[in-house]
Amino acid sequence: MLHTPHTPHAPASRPRARTRRRLRAAALLASAVSVSLVAASAPPAPLGVGDRLFPYLGNPGYDVAAYDLSFTYSGSNSKPLKAVTTIDARTTAGLDRVNLDFAHGKVESVEVDGEPADFATAGEDLVVTPGKPLDEGEWTRITVRHSSDPVYPGDRQGGWVRTADGLAMANQADVAHLVFPCNDHPSDKARFTIRVTAPDGLTAVANGLPTAVDRAGGSTTWTYRTAHPMATELAQVSIGRSTVLHRTGPHGLPVRDVVPTKHRAALEPWLKKTPAQIAWMEGKAGRYPFETYGVLMADATTGFELETQTLSLFERELFSDPDYPRWYIESIMVHELSHQWFGNSVSPHSWSDLWLNEGHATWYEALYAEEKADRPMEARMEAAYGASDRWRTEGGPPAAPEPPKKGSRTGIFRANVYDGAALVLYALRQEIGAPAFERLEREWAARHRDRTATTADFVRLASEVAGRDLGGFLEGWLYGKKTPPMPGHPDWKPTAADKAPPAPRGKARGE
Repeated sequence: MLHTPHTPHAPASRPRARTRRRLRAAALLASAVSVSLVAASAPPAPLGVGDRLFPYLGNPGYDVAAYDLSFTYSGSNSKPLKAVTTIDARTTAGLDRVNLDFAHGKVESVEVDGEPADFATAGEDLVVTPGKPLDEGEWTRITVRHSSDPVYPGDRQGGWVRTADGLAMANQADVAHLVFPCNDHPSDKARFTIRVTAPDGLTAVANGLPTAVDRAGGSTTWTYRTAHPMATELAQVSIGRSTVLHRTGPHGLPVRDVVPTKHRAALEPWLKKTPAQIAWMEGKAGRYPFETYGVLMADATTGFELETQTLSLFERELFSDPDYPRWYIESIMVHELSHQWFGNSVSPHSWSDLWLNEGHATWYEALYAEEKADRPMEARMEAAYGASDRWRTEGGPPAAPEPPKKGSRTGIFRANVYDGAALVLYALRQEIGAPAFERLEREWAARHRDRTATTADFVRLASEVAGRDLGGFLEGWLYGKKTPPMPGHPDWKPTAADKAPPAPRGKARGE
């Protein structure tokens, strides 16, 4: 079920229409007053939506419909950006306070529905106290004026990535709130408007399509807007000495790529492959789900690529490193592209559902390599089967990964949710046959488009498409400590640790 009540345009700030609650008895009234006073006097505390892997990520009590982000970049990627974040949300409970995830930046002021509000920090939350409590079912607008700092203390990794000539963003899995105040959990998707002001000579690009370019006083402001809801971890802002290249994809889809201007010619042979890759993915998963697509080539060493919505982030050096064969690079491009269907359009309802993102992206990465470069899927899956028990021991089964270690940004992105999860899909295809599996993939992307979905949703749909209950079959593959026998391949066996293939590069290539 769609988590966020989305509207074509965010509601305008307006006075609240207070709802009068009827109390059943005077005793209940006294009790309610007592509880309210205790809540109001209690010290601010960090909250969370109870995610098993990130317990304090996200916040209960409201549902974000839209973000409006404004960043002003000075020209130095080591200085904080001035920022304004406006959040339009609807309450799902009565709230005396509103917790936002925000942990890296100075807050100057907060307004709720145009009125000044008190605020305090608690853990990695910004706790906002409006002048009047918010009733359940009420629309509210929260405006936070703050800084957004691209420099992080110690070895902490944040959402901003400093490039050779500016900045890019990489918020997965849990660091969007180091960039801007938000409800930083994929279960609460929203539409975004992003404005970036930078000195002339620099180019700013963000998710979605451009709506305005305004030049004044030696600086330029670019405005972008998404046409579809997006998780905070998928937000993207690129600022640098860049060229934006335009081409056309299937059905007239606008394709725009963002590249360092000085590397434009060298990168063009790779970029021109994207329209055909989109067409290939449409043949597998249905029509491309967003308003645009493109590749952002960042002059930075990150160790990963990232499926930021409508504008996937890549390290430029991936395309110039002679150690990587051409077929491999192309398959990684498809990995990030396939996330637009699996992970972005259909987002995980909790981070334990991550295997649905990475398993599918790895699946289509491998399928593309098989069809386009004669790299057999079966051989890759047999190798994964051999290593699967070890991966499950080290990182948990695909649908119940172990929590990340403290301070580890990529701690949940282990082999068990990449090739280990693709192995689950291979087993399912072996069990129900290729035609049913292909119907399932297209139906999954269509039925849950612009929504969040769970592992249980996938099991139900697989059973529906197959015409029989697959819960028992998939239980072991998704949650078992040991890998079940592979249908059609009784000869496949776990491989001893000293003979097992190395774990897939995972986050190192193809986040």
